[in-house]
Amino acid sequence: MYKGAPVVLASQSPRRKQLLEQAGIPFEVRVVETAETYPAGLEIEQIPVHIAQQKAAAVMALCKPEEVIIAADTVVVLDDIIIGKPKDRDDAIRILTALSGREHRVITGVVIRRNGSEKAFSQTTTVHFKPLTTEQVTYYVDNFKPYDKAGAYAIQEWIGAVGIDSIHGCFYNVMGLPVSKVAEELNRITQG
Repeated sequence: MYKGAPVVLASQSPRRKQLLEQAGIPFEVRVVETAETYPAGLEIEQIPVHIAQQKAAAVMALCKPEEVIIAADTVVVLDDIIIGKPKDRDDAIRILTALSGREHRVITGVVIRRNGSEKAFSQTTTVHFKPLTTEQVTYYVDNFKPYDKAGAYAIQEWIGAVGIDSIHGCFYNVMGLPVSKVAEELNRITQG
């Protein structure tokens, strides 16, 4: 159970909220909308960290110095191309069809800030989908509407249970937050 400084989560993601709650980390949500942009030429592993830094910086003005800010961003990468959130139903179907029978990476960048100090890191999980039928893909998109999810899927939903045959790395990272590493760093920052 976390007993350190007050925590502010700079995210409205229901999955990130759920994971912090599961880890016994009390928090408040404070969010300022930011453009999820990054400089050209930035290494793929650094892109979600850069975006998380933007989110943390935007929320800083709403926080007291003793509060700890946690910000995160998750990207899905197939063939070294970042796959964002789907624009619509057709885009979600296109994305899942591209992931079908293939391996991709899920990279979450995390920033933890307190009193002007910052710990930034990323964690990568490799996910392999079994070949998916058109019927499976359309069923998932029509019933789960994954339009707010990078890569057009949530591992904890139906598609993860029937479509993913292996992962290498942190399961919770694919949900949007490598919560074990976050808890470890949070304790280090607030107690160390």
